[in-house]
Amino acid sequence: MEKYSINEKELGFDFKLDDFQLEAMDHINTSKSVVVCAPTGAGKTVIAEFAVKKALQNDKRIFYTTPLKALSNQKFNDFKRTYGEDKVGLLTGDISINRESQIVVMTTEVYRNMLYGTSLGKVEENLKNVQYVILDEVHYMNDEQRGTVWEESIIYSPNNIQIVALSATIANGSELTEWINTVHGETRLVNTDFRPVPLRHFYFSKQNPDKILPLFSPGGKLNSKIKPEKPSFRGGKKVKETSTVDLINVLHREDMLPAIYFTFSRKKCDENMAECAKLKLLNKFEERRLLQIIDEHVLDTPYLSKSKYLEYLYSGVASHHAGLLPGWKVLVEKLFQQGLIKVVFATETLAAGINMPARSTVISSISKRSDEGHRILTASEFLQMSGRAGRRGMDEIGYVTVVGTSFQSPDEVAELASSASDPLGSKFTPSYSMVLNLLQRFKLEDAKELILKSFGYFSSTERLKPLYAEQTKIKEVIDNINDLKCPFSLTNEDIIEYNKLKNTYIQYRKITNTLRKQAKGAGRKNAPEVTEYEIKTKDILRKLEKSKCNFCKHYKKHIKNLEILERFNRRYKRISEVIEFEKDIYWRQFINLMNVLIDMGYLKDNYPTNKGVTTASIRSENELFFAELIMSGILDDLSPCELAAFVCAVATEEPKQGLYTKFQLSGMARKKLVDARDIMKKVWKIQKNHNVETPILLNPQLSPFIEFWAQGGEWDELVKGLEIGEGDLVRIFKRTLDLLRQLTIIPNVPKRVAENASIAMECINRDPISEIF
Repeated sequence: MEKYSINEKELGFDFKLDDFQLEAMDHINTSKSVVVCAPTGAGKTVIAEFAVKKALQNDKRIFYTTPLKALSNQKFNDFKRTYGEDKVGLLTGDISINRESQIVVMTTEVYRNMLYGTSLGKVEENLKNVQYVILDEVHYMNDEQRGTVWEESIIYSPNNIQIVALSATIANGSELTEWINTVHGETRLVNTDFRPVPLRHFYFSKQNPDKILPLFSPGGKLNSKIKPEKPSFRGGKKVKETSTVDLINVLHREDMLPAIYFTFSRKKCDENMAECAKLKLLNKFEERRLLQIIDEHVLDTPYLSKSKYLEYLYSGVASHHAGLLPGWKVLVEKLFQQGLIKVVFATETLAAGINMPARSTVISSISKRSDEGHRILTASEFLQMSGRAGRRGMDEIGYVTVVGTSFQSPDEVAELASSASDPLGSKFTPSYSMVLNLLQRFKLEDAKELILKSFGYFSSTERLKPLYAEQTKIKEVIDNINDLKCPFSLTNEDIIEYNKLKNTYIQYRKITNTLRKQAKGAGRKNAPEVTEYEIKTKDILRKLEKSKCNFCKHYKKHIKNLEILERFNRRYKRISEVIEFEKDIYWRQFINLMNVLIDMGYLKDNYPTNKGVTTASIRSENELFFAELIMSGILDDLSPCELAAFVCAVATEEPKQGLYTKFQLSGMARKKLVDARDIMKKVWKIQKNHNVETPILLNPQLSPFIEFWAQGGEWDELVKGLEIGEGDLVRIFKRTLDLLRQLTIIPNVPKRVAENASIAMECINRDPISEIF
């Protein structure tokens, strides 16, 4: 009997498929959605390729989504080579190529925006004839800023579309699958820890610069030969350390190159590259081939010929980080894939899915700087980086080397290297555009139903585990007290009533004694008030003596337990309220955003006004603030270059300390930015009134740069003495282009503003900004 509904021989792959690949393909073939959790390099892409072939065979369409534009571009080029240009399209926000084709590659944000409709067209038109959606790198759901996009994409995908979710290894794949099964449709999990190229872990100690040691002994424990690193400073003096060159020499000698050397500082990447450029890593043939490819690439992208990094490439080493130009990174990736770059010094962003497998990965430290200070890498971060080692079909073993430092113990390294992956958490975040788009299409109660479909709500049991554990403990105490039975079958109320009477008796007796003393001191015998209280006290005593509690040996314990019960009932009520409050956090955020929109005239009777329709089409850090800028008329009098400068301030993140600019911002742009601060304050105040913390960006630090560029300035002049990376500048310019592009297509934007935005885009969008990488 056949194990699967598909015949492997008929699939057209020229290699034998692994069981997990066949299992996933079988689920796709039988019209189910599937979640595939497998290590980096295991071959998840083959499953996506099977879905592509199925779509083409059935004359259907398939969307392939990725988290990064660079990944989308890479997939677009791969699919073009395989299936032909006419079959493949690309959508990345700023680029639209052949969008009606059968295979469309896009960023996940673009797919999410399609599901809302708005400026991208009607949802029904966007998804016409689409049978499959590939959600590549779905573990990005854990991303603090962007994770919500993956949840929204799954929640709002029509049920007739099969989802193929590809993820690195995660601890709660079954929970993720169960959630998709609940909110979308029948979904199966394919989970494997199989690696076609197994990994071996090593440790490099600066105390032994001429060798690397296996991290683990044959029994799986930390190698006893590995000792903690000595401090870098001893006796107030810096101890001479071995350089990165020593480790690269060892890897070269042991035939463990090419390698990706992960470090968590751009500056350190560049320093390591310069230091290792003196090594002889390439043979004569490789040197000639490398020179040929560089020359060809520079002919296509002439601005790269002036790069200060070019000289290091000729030595077979390079750096790779977000501060570099996209075109430069593409050249590095191309050379590395062909084995002509032997070591790439990279930040952890390289671990995020770009196709650059290596024989070795080096991890320079198991801690990194974060917003909260230094912290140890998570297990998933370590696995993502180490998983780049081992090239399928080229290497029998992948090598992972951790560099020892005095800030981490070998035990900590071994524990992290042997840790299982982390669970996937929810980063679902309602936004103004989400509120407006949902209320444009659904009634409020239906919108609530969609919000409560979030993975965060579904997995709230896990998130609220500490609270549930506390609630359970309190409930156990309450149940134990309630289980204590009175030997005379009295109820808790009877015992409490007796206790109240007893306390009343004690009070009356005290009052009676006090009155007696007062009467005696005044020489009054048989005082009527004394007699009255004596009679009342005796009456209460007779009632007490009739109660079974009066002579029960369990009374004291029972009444103490009832006092405890009252306290624990109050605690149970409080913690239950907190749990309900936390479970409804997403809906509460939604309502808070709604209230801001109502206050500012963007919603009426739970439906978007004209202003609301405009805002629903915007995609920015704070859609409401950008809409207010449009509605205020503040953009109307700006020239195209001034408009670019203004919009750049809305697109730029937090200010960078000490960033100096030699360019002067025009007076009109400066004046309008001052006016914008009043709008910013108004929005901030209303947000605060409704407990909304959506960031509002208005940072003009880079506005003079983009105005100079839009006016026709030269790139060399622009970046001369620049204190941030060229790649950072390109990224902000592209974000500005995206907002300008939105001004040309969203409804209710004044015609002149839309026209000036279009002109500004043409002025900005030239090399190296216009390069499609």
